[in-house]
Order: sequence, then structure tokens, then C-alpha cells
Amino acid sequence: MIKILVAEDSDTDMKFILDSFKDTGFDLTTASDGEEAERKVKEGNFDVIILDVIMPKKNGFQVCRALKQDENFKRIPIIILTSKTQESDKFWGQKQGADEYITKPFEQVALVHAVKKYVGG
Repeated sequence: MIKILVAEDSDTDMKFILDSFKDTGFDLTTASDGEEAERKVKEGNFDVIILDVIMPKKNGFQVCRALKQDENFKRIPIIILTSKTQESDKFWGQKQGADEYITKPFEQVALVHAVKKYVGG
């Protein structure tokens, strides 16, 4: 089973993201802040990580950088999903090691397609 970690601090956005995957059969785990996301990645065995940028405790760029610098987790694809739409934000996301950068608002099918690109299907 494909395991995805979704780190998002907005309840509304989290519900929309989870609804995006309701018929995919993927196993989704949630985190509401950057520290929780990083801890869950280190405890779990995820195939893909979806990270918001603006989160409490640690932002998505910080989490992405920490995971991509760790030999144990650097191969896990990270999709940044954020309301930060400036080209400089996208640049920093890629600089931190993000594999994809999707801006909000987003289409549910586009997010699922981005995940499937990394896990097949």
C-alpha cells in the first residue's frame, strides 16, 4: 500500500487534500506542524510527503531541507503544496530539495497525478 504523509496546518485545506485521495486506496497520515511531520517521517515508512510551507514550529522548507539532507529519507519524493506563489518561493522550494511545487488553490486531480508520478499508477 502506498503511504503518504500530509503536513498541513489548515483544517479546511487538510480536508480538501484528504478528499483528493478518498478513492485511491492510498494510506494517508496527517501532521499539523513541521516538527510533527518530521517526527512522523522518521517513525514511519512513507512513499511520498506532501508539505505545506507555512506551518507552526517548523516551516515546510525547513522540513524538506532536513529530510533531503538525511541519508535515510532523501529519496522520498516531497511535494510542496502552498499558497506561496512567487517565483522566489518556488526557487527556494527546489533549492531545499522539493521534487514538486504546487500552489494553492489547486485541483485535486493535479495533486493526485503528481503523487502517482512518483509511486506509479
